[in-house]
Amino acid sequence: MSFIKSSGFKYFKNLIIGVGAAVVMIGALMKITSHPLGNIFITIGLCTEAFLFFMLGIIPPEKDYYWDKLYPGLDKYNSNIAPITSGSAAARSLDADVVEHKLGGMLDELQGMSKSLGSLKALQEVDFSETSEQLKTMHNFYTKMQEAMSSLNDSIDDTKAYKEQMASLNKNLSSLNGVYGNVLNAFTVKQS
Repeated sequence: MSFIKSSGFKYFKNLIIGVGAAVVMIGALMKITSHPLGNIFITIGLCTEAFLFFMLGIIPPEKDYYWDKLYPGLDKYNSNIAPITSGSAAARSLDADVVEHKLGGMLDELQGMSKSLGSLKALQEVDFSETSEQLKTMHNFYTKMQEAMSSLNDSIDDTKAYKEQMASLNKNLSSLNGVYGNVLNAFTVKQS
């Protein structure tokens, strides 16, 4: 049983699982593409996988906790584990204070979690049925806003062109006024 728990065996087990899965995938690919070796590869891969599943069914699962390091013998039914409060009265008092302090901290954390879960439950009860319609309305609003901004940009360009034309017209009128003034001066000089 100690060989099964060794790191070498765990590495070998993972290697075989990975190689078996790779061979199955390659065999499936070859089978799909009608490669002549497709049947052989998929047969080898599936046999390897069947062996691995059989092996994993026999080997006991790995423990995923480490309580037995803190309390050796915890996994045995008749183990003699000293309770936390064993020892002298002073040690029991100290341990009781430590345990009470830790339990108080845990209680605060549990209350915080309860509030968080309550918030999540409230969020769960929110009716989102109209959200789709609201999103469509917002999309329409943004589309219309974008069209208005585009139209405004066009208006700004038109306004600039109008301003340039007005400046040119103003310059032409100034020149025309100058010519008209010269004609009037010439006309009045001729009459006198």
